[in-house]
Amino acid sequence: MKRMLVFGGARSGKSGFSERIAQQWSVEGTQYKEVIYIATASVSTDPEMQERIAHHQSQRPKHWLTIEEKFALGDAIVKYSRPETVLLIDCLTVWLSNCIFADATVFPEVGPITPPAMFTQQRLALLDALTHAQGKVILVSNEVGMGIVPMGAISRWFVDEAGRLNQATAAICEHVVWVAAGLPLYLKGQSC
Repeated sequence: MKRMLVFGGARSGKSGFSERIAQQWSVEGTQYKEVIYIATASVSTDPEMQERIAHHQSQRPKHWLTIEEKFALGDAIVKYSRPETVLLIDCLTVWLSNCIFADATVFPEVGPITPPAMFTQQRLALLDALTHAQGKVILVSNEVGMGIVPMGAISRWFVDEAGRLNQATAAICEHVVWVAAGLPLYLKGQSC
């Protein structure tokens, strides 16, 4: 079993790096492993997001199975993680956004923010599934906490939750890689 977190800023090269690792892991050993790409973004009416999704789709080998999962990422890992599979999950911060903003009515205009119950449940399910994954798993995530502290409690809360999620995921993974300008820096584990 191998688990890897690949994170970095927007357009840092983390998805391309992750795809190369998935391809490499799929041919390690004597038996070919199926690559299953789990996309957390779904088709949108936003033209810019449609362009991003199309770009990612064009970069992947056509024979990889693609699954779209906006919320139940833990369930998807349980369902598709087998010794003969490589799961590539792109990306955790889109998934985080899906989960915490699925019910906008839970955010007060003033006062402390309480995480939506769905987010709390899905986060626990994701971390548990990752801990028990049977095959190889690569998770892609954004580093959103290195810039200016955002205005607004909800934006700051999102940055905090993204940081907490990256920390929790990194603690479980054997390999953690920071990607900047297309260059990987291994923070945990050896180069693959």
